Amino acid sequence: MKTGLVKIFVLYLLFVGLSCSAATVDTVLTYSAAMHKNIKALVVRPQDYSTDKKFPVIYLLHGYSGNYADWVNSDPDKTSVQQLADRYDLMIVCADGDYSSWYFDSPVDPKWKYETYISSELVSYIDSHYSTIGNRSGRAITGLSMGGHGALFLAFRHQDVYGACGSMSGGVDLRPFADNWDIAKRLGSYKRYPDRWAAYSVINLVGLLKPNSLAITFDCGSSDFFAGVNKALHEKLLAAKIPHDYASRPGAHTWEYWGNSINYQMLFFNRFFTKAYSSEVVKQ
Repeated sequence: MKTGLVKIFVLYLLFVGLSCSAATVDTVLTYSAAMHKNIKALVVRPQDYSTDKKFPVIYLLHGYSGNYADWVNSDPDKTSVQQLADRYDLMIVCADGDYSSWYFDSPVDPKWKYETYISSELVSYIDSHYSTIGNRSGRAITGLSMGGHGALFLAFRHQDVYGACGSMSGGVDLRPFADNWDIAKRLGSYKRYPDRWAAYSVINLVGLLKPNSLAITFDCGSSDFFAGVNKALHEKLLAAKIPHDYASRPGAHTWEYWGNSINYQMLFFNRFFTKAYSSEVVKQ
């Protein structure tokens, strides 16, 4: 009887050891010269992080009303981000986009310059303070909801910075939601500036892409209020013959959905990094 209990206890300890993450989570304070303020970010380093090796980086963006810590504090599995960093041996940077930046430089309010911050200032900070692959072959960006819009918006417009991008339940067309989520505070009213709203919507940036210029993955729950605009983006990419991965899975605009979705996205990005690394080795 005692031998059986010992075996069960040993198996339990083994399970706990395998399921726990050894990744390190740093909270860093970065400075935005564009906005004249300090901004926090979470930097997740895998277990075997070392300055003797260069690591790929995934930038992970939060949704409306959230902050840089959401992917740790709000995800039902509090350690999923750390576990993914360990599993794929990469870094994850959880950026802060304030509660309603939509991750662009506001044309009406100069205090909101999150396109400049994320794709220039934050990327430069991470590359100068950590051992990273400092080019697009080692960078990806994704996010949920507002952050899904932001990730595709930034990647489409900065293909020299990111080699891969994704979106989970992203607001990829802003125009149907003119009265929601403080978008009008960043762009001005839709009624007055319809062309501006069109220009800042991801769905209208497809013309910036060439086939295989970016590795793209995005998904949305079938019960999500953004399901329609994501399907429309998928169809527009198909018409433009832009390769991409797209999925519509059961689910709504919830952490339960995003906590599942992030696993698919990380697998996609890991494959991109592996392929990019293999190409670099062949060139050498």
